[in-house]
Amino acid sequence: MSTDATLTAEDLELLRRPLHGFFTVAEGATPPQPRPVWFEVTEDGTIQLFSEADALKVRRLRRDPRASIVVAAPVGEREHWVAIAGRVTIEEEGAHELAERLAHRYWDLDDPARQEDLAGVLRDEQIRIVLHPDDVRRLVY
Repeated sequence: MSTDATLTAEDLELLRRPLHGFFTVAEGATPPQPRPVWFEVTEDGTIQLFSEADALKVRRLRRDPRASIVVAAPVGEREHWVAIAGRVTIEEEGAHELAERLAHRYWDLDDPARQEDLAGVLRDEQIRIVLHPDDVRRLVY
């Protein structure tokens, strides 16, 4: 396992795949409770995801902006995971555009049921969460 504060080419290759990330927010004495999320790595090396504006994780992040995400290669592939920790910013703009981009990445939008699922997401008030890496850990076999 290695640790760094930047994403390597191998990290970026993994993070650009349609994999779920397990996102965890800090909350004092409350045990961390990772949740699977869709995410996107940006050109500047931040990780962004979207969430309903009134979600519990967003309320927690407004109190304490520390968070992490772990992404792992699926079973059947050589072991490879990346864990990114840092502070987040909560952005009011761009969440619906991000949700739509990620829906194309994760769902078959030729399926009418998925089209309706996406329409439901876009009807809700969403925010964009941007994770700014302070610590990146990885394991690659």
